[in-house]
Amino acid sequence: MPLAIEDYALIGDCHTAALVGDDGSIDWLCLPRFDSASMFAGLLGTDDSGRWLVAPKDANATSTRAYVDDTFVLVTTWTTPTGVVEVTDTMPYGDRRADVIRRVKGISGTVTMVEDLRIRFGYTTAMPWIRQITEDALDDWSANASVSTEDPVNADRYGALIAAAGPDAVIVRGPKLTASDHTHQATFEVREGETVDLSLTWYPSYREPPAAIDAGKRIDETVAWWQEWASHSDAPATYDEEVHRSLLLLRALTHEDTGGIVAAATTSLPEQFGGSRNWDYRYVWLRDASMTLQALILHGFADEAAGWRGWLLRAIAGDPKDVQIMYGLSGERYLLENTIDELPGYRDSKPVRTGNGAYTQYQGDVFGEVMVALHDARELGVEESGDSWALQRALMQYVEDNWDRPDNGIWEIRGPAQHFTHSRVMIWAALDRAVRGVQQFHLDGPVERWMELREKVRDEIETNGFDKERNTYTQSYGSKEVDASLLQLSQVGYVDARDPRMLGTVKAIEKDLLQDGLLVRYRTESGIDGLTGTENPFLTCSFWLAEQYASSGRLDDATALMDRLVGYRNDVGMLSEEIEVATGHHVGNTPQALSHLALVRAADAIEAALDHSRGNRRRRLAGQTHPHDDAKPASAHDPRHDTARGATTT
Repeated sequence: MPLAIEDYALIGDCHTAALVGDDGSIDWLCLPRFDSASMFAGLLGTDDSGRWLVAPKDANATSTRAYVDDTFVLVTTWTTPTGVVEVTDTMPYGDRRADVIRRVKGISGTVTMVEDLRIRFGYTTAMPWIRQITEDALDDWSANASVSTEDPVNADRYGALIAAAGPDAVIVRGPKLTASDHTHQATFEVREGETVDLSLTWYPSYREPPAAIDAGKRIDETVAWWQEWASHSDAPATYDEEVHRSLLLLRALTHEDTGGIVAAATTSLPEQFGGSRNWDYRYVWLRDASMTLQALILHGFADEAAGWRGWLLRAIAGDPKDVQIMYGLSGERYLLENTIDELPGYRDSKPVRTGNGAYTQYQGDVFGEVMVALHDARELGVEESGDSWALQRALMQYVEDNWDRPDNGIWEIRGPAQHFTHSRVMIWAALDRAVRGVQQFHLDGPVERWMELREKVRDEIETNGFDKERNTYTQSYGSKEVDASLLQLSQVGYVDARDPRMLGTVKAIEKDLLQDGLLVRYRTESGIDGLTGTENPFLTCSFWLAEQYASSGRLDDATALMDRLVGYRNDVGMLSEEIEVATGHHVGNTPQALSHLALVRAADAIEAALDHSRGNRRRRLAGQTHPHDDAKPASAHDPRHDTARGATTT
């Protein structure tokens, strides 16, 4: 049985990622890209679904783990009755290779280690042909191995293994492995001061195996790269560590070459244990990527905008009517959804899916997310190129032609298309940012036509998407249901966070969607999504609620909720999609980009509210009161905290 989701830590090279359990087993790895077929899939099955264990032989060994500061170089310290060892796990960055390094270093005494390697290519459907490498072929590796020179048989204890199936091959170097029933195992001792390096390198099976890696050098270079990148982070004083680590995770989910930002590193981790709401998140959603772009730019990473904007231009090139809500890492359009019957699923949660059928859906809100993100980039100093504005003009033409279309909504409802209020508001936001692009930055466009349509959309929302009896915006036109996505109405400036309509919406959301103090996305029992089963509270929505509390003056409620939410992070700062409140277990795909960027937004809003409160206190102490001192602070997301600027009320 795989570990609890929160017991895994991510290592990655900005091309793909692995999940390392706190038991020393890598149970998830897809090479060479996030969306490649797995070679270790124990996470979605059993040990025989593929894994790579390196840990003390003593079952009573205990461990602690942490990343090297500001990196994804993971160090696990194992303590046994006979000694202490450190295992450093990393995927080296920047050498255009697909490597995993596992360095075992003796700290004190002597520790007997075990290695258990089970390679299963193609989501376990391709059992590899495996062969050991001859002694002559090991010369390049042994020159880099740092092992005890006092043992005359060391040369016979280390080797390499090649596994190949179809297009995939790996070479594994380290202690000599012994085959047993499709498993390869080794036992080796590590003494104080001794270092044993294990490595795995993927390569196309039609090529020769790559040369050995210099493990120590590549670890040092990888640490240096991550720390240099992280040094540009501009995190708020409040929740600075949580924001800092979230920004690092967002970068780790960004593909170095293409600029695509995956929604998570995994597929099919369930929204309900034992249920069927299991989806593949290893793709680039326009919505998630846009929000991630906003978070990175706002916190010191403006250079990331160019890469993502280039990805966007390539992905949606052509006729705007062909725009999809999501793409592959390189902009692939066909993400056909399949089930992998060979994998039993995380703790028997079936089916295991690859691909994602939602790519065929129409979701009107994505146009708003993209336009908001690109407008924020302009306001934060990212220069607009002719091509990027031409792209936005093309998107806006499509919005003009399709603004009143029913859609599947932000949550990718698999029931009938609806007129979702949130989607309509994001259409309004797309028009609003197009108007502001002309008015603030003197870009060319039919601003009067956009302004007219913006007001027409607002009138429709107020007429059909607002329940006057309950004083709340609704999930869809004519519905009595509410949806946590309505919390974004104040985020994008459609309505002020303290507007009575927004406060009424929050009250309805609290009444209908809070479960044990956390928010679900919507009431699944309404049947709107066309799926069976239920789901757990959705972390993103609860962070949005904390942001709304902060922006509307409920600072104590905001910090209380925020403290609870960040408390769900695991020991290395990761969050998944949802939380099982009764146990605190992580639920859904991990690490979830949307959860971490919502954390960043909430922290920004709380910091803005605190700054406003501190400013008022200083003015009161100085006798400099102002009639607007008790007004809402500037919202958290224009450049340096104010995307709500330009909001109008009716």
